[in-house]
Amino acid sequence: MSFAGPSARCSPSAARKVNPGRQADVERNFARMRLDASVPYSRRILIVDDEPLMRMALVQALADSGCMVQEAVDAGTATRTLAASAPFDIVLLDYQLPDSRDLRLLARIKALSPRTRVMLMTAHPTPDMVIEAEHLGAACVLNKPIDIGELCRMVTT
Repeated sequence: MSFAGPSARCSPSAARKVNPGRQADVERNFARMRLDASVPYSRRILIVDDEPLMRMALVQALADSGCMVQEAVDAGTATRTLAASAPFDIVLLDYQLPDSRDLRLLARIKALSPRTRVMLMTAHPTPDMVIEAEHLGAACVLNKPIDIGELCRMVTT
C-alpha cells in the first residue's frame, strides 16, 4: 500500500481498496518485530483508533521508527490493555470512537497511568475541546489527517 505523502487521508471509501495481501504482510512484519528481542524499542505506544487504515499506517510508521506498538479499536479494549500491561509511554487516542465520543477515556487513561503522554487525534477540534483535553492531561491535540512523519519525530524525541 502506498500513501500519498504524510498527510494522506484514511477514509472509509479507501478502506475498500486495501490489498488484503499487503495488510497480512504488515501484520507478519509487526509480529516478527514483536518477537525479535534484539530490536531496541524507543517507546511503548498504544494506538486507539477505530479506523483500520489509520491504525495500520500508524503501526507501520511507528514500528519502523523503533517503537513497540499495540492497538485498540475502542475504549473498552484500550482500558483493558492499559490495566493489564506495563505503562505505555504514549497513547495516541482518537477523539471519536464507537463507544466513546468525549474525553472520558482520556481521563480514564490518565487515572490508570498518570505518566503516560496522551496525544489526542481529531478531525474536528474546537477551542473548548482542546482546552478541556489539556486540562485533563493531554500532551497535545493533533489534527487529522495526521502528518505521520512529524508524528514519528514527536514520539521518538
